[in-house]
Amino acid sequence: MNDSLHKDIEIGRGKERPVIYQTFPRIFTNTNSNNRFAGTLDDNGSGRLADYTPTLLNSLKEMGVNCIWLTGVIEHATKSDFSRWGIPADNPNVVKGEAGSPYAIKDYYDIDPAIAVDPERRMEEFEDCVKRIHNAGMKVLIDFVPNHTARQYHSDVAPAGIRDFGADDDTTMHFLASNNYYYATNQQFAPGFDIAVPGTRPYVEFPAKATGNDCFSPFCSRNDWYETVKLNYGHDFDNNTDHFDPLPDTWLKMLHILRFWASKGIDGFRCDMVFMVPLPFWHWAIPQVKQDYPDVVFIGEIYDVGLYRPFLGYGCFDYLYDKVNLYDKLVGIERWNYSAAQLTSAWQTVDGIGDRMLNFLENHDEVRFGSVEFAGDPTRVVPHLVVSSMISSGPVMIYYGQELGESARENEGFAGYNNRSTIFDYWSYDTMRRWYDNGKCRTNKLNAHEKWLRNLYARVLNLINERQALRQGAFFDLMYANLGHEGFDPHHCFCFLRHSDEEAMLICVNFADNDVDLTLRIPELAFDMARLHEGNISTRDLLWERPASLLLSRTEPMRLRIPARNAAILPLRGAAVAIKPLRDAQSTPASRILSPNSGTHDGVHASPAVSRQ
Repeated sequence: MNDSLHKDIEIGRGKERPVIYQTFPRIFTNTNSNNRFAGTLDDNGSGRLADYTPTLLNSLKEMGVNCIWLTGVIEHATKSDFSRWGIPADNPNVVKGEAGSPYAIKDYYDIDPAIAVDPERRMEEFEDCVKRIHNAGMKVLIDFVPNHTARQYHSDVAPAGIRDFGADDDTTMHFLASNNYYYATNQQFAPGFDIAVPGTRPYVEFPAKATGNDCFSPFCSRNDWYETVKLNYGHDFDNNTDHFDPLPDTWLKMLHILRFWASKGIDGFRCDMVFMVPLPFWHWAIPQVKQDYPDVVFIGEIYDVGLYRPFLGYGCFDYLYDKVNLYDKLVGIERWNYSAAQLTSAWQTVDGIGDRMLNFLENHDEVRFGSVEFAGDPTRVVPHLVVSSMISSGPVMIYYGQELGESARENEGFAGYNNRSTIFDYWSYDTMRRWYDNGKCRTNKLNAHEKWLRNLYARVLNLINERQALRQGAFFDLMYANLGHEGFDPHHCFCFLRHSDEEAMLICVNFADNDVDLTLRIPELAFDMARLHEGNISTRDLLWERPASLLLSRTEPMRLRIPARNAAILPLRGAAVAIKPLRDAQSTPASRILSPNSGTHDGVHASPAVSRQ
């Protein structure tokens, strides 16, 4: 487990693509079904790091996962009282939810005590969890939150000589390069809404600090990140000037924190809101961490395609979120009648860096795929999942419960009905409890649709590392050769090739609610680049394990039927593909694949022919 996550998968060098499973420990394995609205830790309970047993980890690995992201493990502000373990209580007026936001960091050197069996041993339990994940043959990511802290930051376990953020600030200065925070001088923190929690002492902050979302007013609104305070990296927002020489104290503190967690054996950081921190900091910090820990990977959350290349290049990140590009187009196809042809512009936008973009359909910030704000039905996921996971050779991320169709239809507390799974409250989800099954981690208690979904995810996630063309092969978009041709539906269908030395395969998806008959042209250039051969192809759809027969010709279109909301993954070259030259070709029966549409398989549905001559 000493190999770098990035090095392992980089094209031309590697063996695996990262398949990241994002978990939220306090909810992921929580078996308490009380689910009291805005309930306390005693009311609703919490999952523990100790629950990440070999049984659980092996279940995830069998699904194709090779990296676990432990979200919310660093100690953050909470309304729960852990003072008996020497942890100062937080003022509840500046805590969102009962459990608190995992991104309002209270102590960068500590573990959330709520996810420990014995809070006194919380760091040891974290280290043991990391070891178990490594022993299961997987890697570990944790969050690095560089842009903001909780309003009441204090470390009670920091290494000797480490001063708290803000401990040495000159609070009479709005901006000072050596300060850790920004201040509204001579003004008390006075939000423009009532933050008071009945029966608690008021929260007093004088002078007021800027909020984490760059609100420099002491009169922040409910929509501001009022529970956090902005860290100062030496940028003067009033004058738009940088002060990086001498190095700001915040830079030094953050580098120490990164090295501290790297020393715990983790394999990488998912870095929160990286574009809100000056790019030169990353250019300075990441190489220094890698000098001592060369295998540690940095994944950046970012929301501006214009910043992708600077943050991958000068910023030294290994991977970045592709939220505002591919993800947003997939949402648009499902919700706003975007044409599937727009997916061409998605890969073109990241051409040359696509394999360093992390693709996903869900995470803690976004609505659940099956929620009413996205698809409304988790079984509609097939074309989205295939495109997201197979359009490039970059990392793929799954959010816990996504593979079971968790649709976030509950009001857990602070955030209300927002089509997301809570990150602010103590809670558990029925889907996860039934899969977890008190540590057995099996599918016995799942319904037919949940089993079908989990099997689908397992097929896709395993395929992208089992097949060379999907793991590290080149991409060829077929849309340009088919736009404007009768018999091809560019509004609902997207088709492309993936090819490598060993194999070539055709991938076609259909986002429509009805079966689509396609005539698909494979251009001369594709034949040459993917080393295809004309003839009648006897192959097998890899997604549904059904035989298929295809006409592969430089002059005649291929005829395909793609079932509603479905996909076909069809090898055109490779060891399992049989080719009859065109002059000897005989017509063969159409094939069948599985889908959630008609017929039955494992209690779910099967659809008619995926391909025919």
